[in-house]
Amino acid sequence: MRVDDFDFELPEDRIALRPAMPRDSARLLVVRPDEKPEFTDAVVRDLAGFLQPGDALVVNDTRVIPAQLSGRRVGRAGTEPAVHITLHKREDAQTWRAFARPARKLEAGDRIAFGGEGGRTCFLGTLAATIREKGEAGEVVLCFDFSGPILDEAIASIGTMPLPPYISGKRPADERDRSDYQTRFARVEGAVAAPTAGLHFTEAMLESLSAREIALHRITLHVGAGTFLPMKAETTEEHRMHAEWGVLTEEVATALNGVRARGGRVVAVGTTAMRTLETAAAEDGTIRPWSGDTDIFITPGYRFRAVDALMTNFHLPRSTLFMLVSAFSGLERMKAAYAHAIETGYRFYSYGDSSLLFPQTPSIRPK
Repeated sequence: MRVDDFDFELPEDRIALRPAMPRDSARLLVVRPDEKPEFTDAVVRDLAGFLQPGDALVVNDTRVIPAQLSGRRVGRAGTEPAVHITLHKREDAQTWRAFARPARKLEAGDRIAFGGEGGRTCFLGTLAATIREKGEAGEVVLCFDFSGPILDEAIASIGTMPLPPYISGKRPADERDRSDYQTRFARVEGAVAAPTAGLHFTEAMLESLSAREIALHRITLHVGAGTFLPMKAETTEEHRMHAEWGVLTEEVATALNGVRARGGRVVAVGTTAMRTLETAAAEDGTIRPWSGDTDIFITPGYRFRAVDALMTNFHLPRSTLFMLVSAFSGLERMKAAYAHAIETGYRFYSYGDSSLLFPQTPSIRPK
């Protein structure tokens, strides 16, 4: 399919720069294909009322790290240009894949010293790394001088939260973002972007879900900065997804298979939970334990195997995530849903409002 098929116009004033407060006061657009009304305007705190006893929510418990680093290239003749790095995937205890800006001034073997700007340094002094590889589209592989927990603490001390470009282009990240850009489920450090559907949950919401006998289960998918990259290909077939690491435990797989066997629905909270579940699912719809990298790319025509409903924020035009929701609920329906959201004042993207989507075609269930 052509990427142009997934385009739409979004007014600038619809982009949310801060989350709704309290978090569960955000709006919720419920999309139910082939039902009347097809679109229902609600509020996130009412989520439990749109689900049934015996359903199960699946949330992503990844925790965002302050993955944006600023430094300077050192050790080569001439000037020492400023370098801005966004970490996006950990390779081992001391190695990260990252996007560099400006990448054209960097070569394999170059050294970068981070920290020190504005008086900020890590607790061991300056954090430094060597560029081990230079790839395409500004991607580099960095080997840091520190490793393991020491490296993690150094990054935390000098890094800033990696806000999406549609927010960071309008205001700098601040201390408030260190809490605003984490879900209440955040536990396993490693993401460089938040699983934003989970930002809406409050303790009161969790109590209402529990009272309605709706279970909650956790998976992990470390969201990478590749989620913000614009699609440069003209067709979906030409696009390459960046891999992200995740895990779905045997305990969770067993529980979710039990939910579906009893007639309940698996509701993914966010596209990251959905992509993890679909990666882990067998062709017959059985959810299996899984860990590793996934670069699953879901576009219209994909037959869903594990997810029966999806809670997700509103996504960018021409993005892989808008393609995913279009695959789930139908392209023309999602274009109409987004047009309704724009017309009625919904707030878009990471800090924006949410939606609850039901599938155009029921997902596969094991026989």
